[in-house]
Amino acid sequence: MKNLMMRNLNGIGRGLLIAALLMVGLAVAVPANADIFLLTSDHCTNGCGTAPFGSVTLLQNGTTVDVTVHLNPPDFFVKTGAADFMAFKFNALGVVAGDITLNQNAPKPLAVEIGSFNGDGTGNFAFGIDCPTCGGGASDKFNTDIIFHVAHAVINDLIHTNSLGIVFVADILGSTGNTGPVDVTEGGIGGSIIPEPATLLLLGSGLLGLGLAGGVRRLRRK
Repeated sequence: MKNLMMRNLNGIGRGLLIAALLMVGLAVAVPANADIFLLTSDHCTNGCGTAPFGSVTLLQNGTTVDVTVHLNPPDFFVKTGAADFMAFKFNALGVVAGDITLNQNAPKPLAVEIGSFNGDGTGNFAFGIDCPTCGGGASDKFNTDIIFHVAHAVINDLIHTNSLGIVFVADILGSTGNTGPVDVTEGGIGGSIIPEPATLLLLGSGLLGLGLAGGVRRLRRK
């Protein structure tokens, strides 16, 4: 009888340990929060195809925001002939050019530009991602993600609308063969994709409680 009780107590201990480790691991392993914005508004002449054309993902990673601009196939980033020639545009609060680091994974080098950019009537933006050596139209199209990192920032610093209520703009070659800007308008957030740490801790606490309750029930049955 004594040995049986010891085995049950050891089982409870192992269950509690696993639940506790899971709770701590969840809280430590995913300390970030990310939001997805969908490129759904079509400003292409005669239309670029079916929305959503892609997405803009902002991931809070400590004091840095990681930004990934993705186009859904068969759409491509191109220089459309719009006045500013930017592949992607955004506004940011309290951000300077030195805070932004680009991943150079496009076929040709990309650059961060600062100015007053307004292509095809989508309103003014202070920041742009440009391909300086790319030709116009489909000659230098690319569909690899535009990825950059903004230091000393939070997600809310990068989601400021311009005077037309637009948050982000990408210039694309659409499935229709037409080119032009597509954008995220105000309220175009697609939803949170990674829970905040508080949510993870709550989940871990629940798992810990379930492990304790289950162990006690097994001991009582024995």
